[in-house]
Parts: sequence; structure tokens; C-alpha cells
Amino acid sequence: MKVLVTGGVRSGKSGHAEGLLKHEESVTYVAPGPTPVDDPDPDWAARITAHRARRPATWTTLESRDLAAALSLDGAVLVDCLGTWLAAILDEAKAWELPSDEVRALVDSRVETAVAALASASGPVVLVTNEVGLGVVPEHRSGRLFRDVLGTVNQRLAAACDEVHFVVAGRALVL
Repeated sequence: MKVLVTGGVRSGKSGHAEGLLKHEESVTYVAPGPTPVDDPDPDWAARITAHRARRPATWTTLESRDLAAALSLDGAVLVDCLGTWLAAILDEAKAWELPSDEVRALVDSRVETAVAALASASGPVVLVTNEVGLGVVPEHRSGRLFRDVLGTVNQRLAAACDEVHFVVAGRALVL
């Protein structure tokens, strides 16, 4: 089972994704975004704490931005979320001001390896991502770049999954 779970902020997508793996004995929870050490924002730290508190004790947390390596792990894997992964790799590469074609090349190479790893994953995989294509066009270039590139990332990984679940108000629609 390979599932992409998408939805807006606070839609319930993380809880839904976790529920898809609730019967698994152990799960590797991949957190590819900033840690409280990287980002001292107290609101971000509170979100991380809340996420950790609701996960079963048998789950292992892996903080990694190497998506392909994480998808190559044995057993069940949950990645939450592709939006924070994308922001982190753009930050690491200082790519926010690069020309769009250079950003796409950077991201495409990482997505290609992630798609290959997903195709050969041995256990169930659930990927969480943000649906960013339903709002207004962002005013700033960085917002437009993020929206456009994440939309492409979502499409590529969705094509490699068995199912896509769209979550709104805590309710999931299987697409």
C-alpha cells in the first residue's frame, strides 16, 4: 500500500495518515522539516510536540531530509510532510532566489530518486503533503515558486502511489 494524503493546513491529514498505519506493529515516522533546534519558533515546537504525543510508543521518529533513503527503509514508513521537505531542501540549497529552471532541476533529481525508492518500498508507505493549488496566486515569487514546485512534486509522487486521499475538515475522500 502506497498512499499520498493531501489537504489544507489543519485539515486533519496527519491524523488520517497516522490512522492508515494504526494496525502496523512498528512505523518509521519521517519528519523532514525543521526541528525546534533548527527553528526556535515556539508555535512550530508546539506542533512537533503535539504530533509526537499522539504517536504510538512503538513508532520510531527519523528526522531526515533524505526522502529516498527514508523510503528505502524496511517496514511501514510515514512521511509528514512533503511541503516541509521541499521548504527544507530549498533552504539548504539557498535556492529561493535561483531561476525557476534551476530550482526545478534541483527538486526533480531528488523526486526521481524518491519515486524509484517508493516503487521498490518493501512495506506500506504513507506520504503527507499540503494541497497548495486551491488558493489565490501568492503575491511573492517565493510563494509562487513553492506552490508550483510542490504541485509538481505532489503529482509525481501521487502517480507512484496506489491511492490519493484528499482530506477536508477531518474527512477523507479517496480519489
